[in-house]
Order: sequence, then structure tokens, then C-alpha cells
Amino acid sequence: MTNLPPTLAALRTRQCGLFTRRQAVDAGCTEREVKTRTGARGDWATVRRGVYTLRTTWDHGTPRTRYVMRVHAAVLAARTPVLPSHASAAALLGMPLRPRWTELVHVTRPGVGGGRVEGGVSHHVAAYDERDVTLVGDVPVLGLARTAADIGRELSLEDAVIAADAALRLGSTREELWAATERMWSWAGITTVRAALEIADGGAENPGESLLRLAALEADIGPVETQFHLTDGHRNAYTDLRAGRLLMEFDGEVKYLGRDAGGVADRPAHEVVIEEKKREDWCRSQDGGYGMFRAVWSEVLGRRRSDTARRVRAAYVQAERLYGG
Repeated sequence: MTNLPPTLAALRTRQCGLFTRRQAVDAGCTEREVKTRTGARGDWATVRRGVYTLRTTWDHGTPRTRYVMRVHAAVLAARTPVLPSHASAAALLGMPLRPRWTELVHVTRPGVGGGRVEGGVSHHVAAYDERDVTLVGDVPVLGLARTAADIGRELSLEDAVIAADAALRLGSTREELWAATERMWSWAGITTVRAALEIADGGAENPGESLLRLAALEADIGPVETQFHLTDGHRNAYTDLRAGRLLMEFDGEVKYLGRDAGGVADRPAHEVVIEEKKREDWCRSQDGGYGMFRAVWSEVLGRRRSDTARRVRAAYVQAERLYGG
């Protein structure tokens, strides 16, 4: 029962591997067959009521790809035209996702104010125009600048900085970000977005780097540079951040995990640690010497970031004393 009618197979190709009950029936499946195939032992998985994919596709999906399927399913099931927005647009646009962003699917339809949450979908009613819309494949979604602003308005400064950094890294311009914000000049939460845009930097390669930079800025140690280049004429390296004589690195665990565990390491963890220590020693020795500060996820989130900011400032003062301004 794994074969699909040709018409349905073509729909899956266009619709992120999804198809609706109506499309299945129109393609020649009986209601009984749909019920059987979506049952506990069937080969179709229900993504949301009336929207399906092959069970193997769902079972082998990552948390992100499953969330993307949930987004497409919500659009397919909507009774009126809607656009993926907020974190759901971010997922389709390739922006990084924090776990709490994906608790709901977000869609927006044009209108003024209001909204509701129903069946795991947050329905937003808000104005937008053609400047806010882009295509991902053949699916219209709210674009990078508008999405960064929406996330910032709905959530916290942390989220706003992560989203703005990602929008810049993926190709949005500062002008586009500010223009999207100005179109929302009186909307709730827009002050948070403006604060994030003042410090946004597309050099941050992941949310951890964005949050470590936020801690460094909160430490009030002067300009913070992203992707600082070091070279001795033969070897090159980039550190996540630099302020004065202090280098800063964010340590996400993906650096040390193998690919089979969702990381990026292509060798045992102890070898990665040794190589990282050698790299740090080399970076610290360049240009007359630098201090080094490292942080992990738990140190850059929420209230812990204030403690990290104090430690960053202390490390900065010590580096300046040891190696000069």
C-alpha cells in the first residue's frame, strides 16, 4: 500500500510531501482506503486533521522538517488564504529556530488587529503589503524583514536580536528591516524591535553568538566586532567576537557531537576538544596577545546572561591590563 496514485504523487512533490483528504479522494482513493491508510498500522501519517504525508517521511523527519510540514499543513487546511508568518515564516526562510518558537504554527491574514489560537495554530490578523511578502518555492510567505519584526514584537529582546541577526545574515538589508519596522510604528512590541535593530549584526552565525554578543554589549566594554580575523601570514582563524584585547567564543554542543547525533564533528569528541584547545592557544598568541572568554548555552539565556555580562567585563579588564588597549 505504499504506492500513490500518480496525481497524488505529483501533489506531494509540490506540497512539501503533503496531500489532503479531498486530494486523495479526487486521485482515486476511497474513503475506506483513506481511513485504513491513516490508521495506526497504515502507511500515511496525519500531520493535521485532513492533511497527510507518508509515514516514512514523518518518521524520518527532524524536528525542523516536521515543523515545516506542520506549517504547510496549516496553510493547506486553512479555510481562507493565509501566509506563514512569525516563527513559521522563519522556518521556511531558513532562519534559526529556538525550541519555544515552534510550539505553535503561525499564519497571518490581512486585516486590522485581532487573532486567535486554534488547533495548534496562531491566527494573526494584521496589515501587510507586497513589500512584506516573498516566495519560498511557490509558497508566498512573509519575508525576512517582516518576520524578524513580527518575532521581536511577539517575544523578547533576545528573540528580536536573534531574528534580526539572522535576517541580515540571510540577505535582508538594514534599510529593509527599518522600513518594515516603520510600517508598524504604533504596533505593540515595536519598541523591542527597534532596540534589537540598533545592535543587530549579520556576522552572528547562530543564536548562541547573538546572545553572547548581547551579553558583551550589556557588559559595556565598547564596540563588539563579529567574526574577527586573525592571521600570522600562514594560518587564518575567525573568532566569534572581539572587544579590545578580549576574544569571545560561543561553544554550542554541535561542535563536539558526531553527525549521527545531530552535530557537525567528523571525529571523536576528545580529538575535537584537543584541536579546539590548540586553536585557542594560537588565537591568544597573535598580535601581542589576547584574552579568551568562552560561553555555553546555559550562560547566555535569561537571567544567567547578567552574570555572564559581569564575567565578560572582568575578563575584558584583565585582558586590557595584560595585553594593552
